[in-house]
This record gives sequence, C-alpha cells and structure tokens, in this order.
Amino acid sequence: MEERLKQIASLVDDQARIADIGTDHAYLPIELVKDAKISFAIASDIAQGPLNNAKKDILAAGLVNQIETRLGSGLLTIHPEDKIDTIVMAGMGGTLMVNLLNASPTQYPTLILEPNVGEANVRLWLMNNNYRILAEKIIETAGHIYEIIKAVKSTTAVPLTEIEINFGPVLMQNKNKIFYKKWSNQLLFQQKLLHNLKKAKVIDDLKVKQVTKLIMMIEEMIKDDES
Repeated sequence: MEERLKQIASLVDDQARIADIGTDHAYLPIELVKDAKISFAIASDIAQGPLNNAKKDILAAGLVNQIETRLGSGLLTIHPEDKIDTIVMAGMGGTLMVNLLNASPTQYPTLILEPNVGEANVRLWLMNNNYRILAEKIIETAGHIYEIIKAVKSTTAVPLTEIEINFGPVLMQNKNKIFYKKWSNQLLFQQKLLHNLKKAKVIDDLKVKQVTKLIMMIEEMIKDDES
C-alpha cells in the first residue's frame, strides 16, 4: 500500500465501521480488513469503472463478506443500517469534499479527509459543522505533498483562527521539513500571483488585499525555518 494510504490507515480507529468514498481499487479497506484493524467497510464510487476494479480486488482478497461496494454519489450510498461511524475521503479537491459532506443527510462521528487541494475550505467546513480536528499529517510522496485531517463530531462549537484554518491547528504546532517546503513553495507562488495582479489592466483590489494578507501569514509562519 502506498505511503499516502498507509498514513490514512494509521488514523482509522480499531474496529471502526468505515465508508471509503471515491474508493481507489478498495486498497484502503482491503488492507484494513486484512490487518484485522476493521471487520466491515463500504467501498463507494460514483463511477462504474473504479467500482469494478474495487470489486475485482475485493474478490481476489477473499473479502466479499466484509467489504461491500456501492455505486453512487458521495455519502448518499450509505444507509443507517450500515452503522457507519467513520468516513474516509481521499484524493479529491477540498471544494468537492465539502459539497459531498453538505449533500449528506447524516453527519458521521469521525471524518478522515485527504484533500489534494483546498485544505482551508475543508477546515472551515469542519469548524462550521462542529467538528474538532484531532490529528493532522503532512506527507510527501511521488513529488506531491498531501495533508490528512482527522476530525470528530463535537457537541459544542470548535472555533479556529484564520491562521489555523489555513495552516492546520495541529500541523502548525508540529512544523516539519515538508510543512516548510509546502509553504515556501506557496510563498513564491503567491508572490508571483500578487505581482501579476498588480500588473493587470483592471486591478482587483479585494484579491490584491487577500493575497497580500496570505503572503504576510506565510512569511510569519515559516520565518523560523532553519533548513
């Protein structure tokens, strides 16, 4: 199993009942069941092709009684009788992730989310829906940097600052080389963007203000980088 999925698997609670939304050959649920970390999972996808791949791999692993496949959009494939307590969504954009969470009639106790872009959108949604971020990981694999967020439903509001929404409340307390690399690259990108915004025939003052603010936040966040 690739490193990204290993890190996601490490955040799954023992004997959780998971739904893997947008399943990738059902690699994650297969490994979790084989390792006896869980005993039941749903592998769900909106497209028949990936779901057929998942079915083949589940059959080959001899796990058709433990892993069910579902065809459909997002969390709409899950039913109350499934008794799902953990949703895993990985490898999709943060905006799509938020749209799928909003479309769900149920909010689940635990979410493990790996948006490949738009992490701030996801954290904002978690805050607005009373989820508390328990754990965050940042990893680099195959030239890509990924953030993984584990959150649990809270009975009370869990406010986050603008800085925490952008950088991650856990990640910013445990900055590692990958964190600095990501935000150093982002700093260069945002500086170039600001330069281009200021050269435009019609200057978008609001966008200039937003990008300038983000640049200042990034500079403050990585000023202690010693690498």
